[in-house]
Amino acid sequence: MKTNIEYTASTVPTQFVSVNGTPFAYRRFGNKAGLPLVHLQHFTGTMENWDPKVLDALAREREIIIFNNRGVASTGGETPDSIAAIAQDAAAFIDALGLKKIDLLGFSMGGMVAQQVTLDRPELVNKLILLGTAPRGGHEIDDFTPEVWAIFAKEFPSEYEILLETLFSPTPTSQQAANEFLSRVKNGRTENRDSKISEQVAPAQSAAIKGWANINPGDYTYLKAIKQPVFVLTGHNDIIFPTVNSFLLQQNLPDAQLIIYPDSNHGAQYQFPGLFVKQLTAFLEDIR
Repeated sequence: MKTNIEYTASTVPTQFVSVNGTPFAYRRFGNKAGLPLVHLQHFTGTMENWDPKVLDALAREREIIIFNNRGVASTGGETPDSIAAIAQDAAAFIDALGLKKIDLLGFSMGGMVAQQVTLDRPELVNKLILLGTAPRGGHEIDDFTPEVWAIFAKEFPSEYEILLETLFSPTPTSQQAANEFLSRVKNGRTENRDSKISEQVAPAQSAAIKGWANINPGDYTYLKAIKQPVFVLTGHNDIIFPTVNSFLLQQNLPDAQLIIYPDSNHGAQYQFPGLFVKQLTAFLEDIR
């Protein structure tokens, strides 16, 4: 049996833990020297949607934990339709692993969940990373734009090609990075890939995002309760959750830094994976 640090994102086995009677699928690997870095995934995403290049680079310094929340892909149960309920399940999963202190990363919808987990369980979260996400009641997040709905209406060869347009900009440089990312997520793991999501996931998660968007729109005072250091990152033109939402997070969180990458969209961290890992590592190691 290999030790965890010898695994990569592409070879680490999927494990299961019971969370209030429901089997939750997860993968856990990396350097156990630092606090575990728990990842919360985007809308309709599974464990296969994380960039293995980013995970492997981060795993050199700390343990990485990715998982499917309730009702998603290989995890049992029904997908909750509120951010609050998704956050409760995420916290219960972390508890089921016996973890007492973590760093928490949330991408897109996962960033909303990460905020709620931090509010609910402040003693659990050491540092918070929010990527391509928005505050509760954020700017123009209650519905996607016609541009985004047009992308969703297209037919793609697989569930991955849509990421070329939703996560990356249409520029040649961004699309080159997009195709490199697509190759990594499609081909990095060749065995024991995660199962596909059910038809129930998207409507439930859409309702969760809409509910988050409609809680006291424009009132960001709740963010003052998040005392942890926060790393906020977005792209120059995020078409999913407009870029201004990351600015609103930084302005209203007591201890937050904001990075905006050029020539980029919703998945800016995947367009600049090396730079992202370097900057996030500096944040996690408190290099100032």
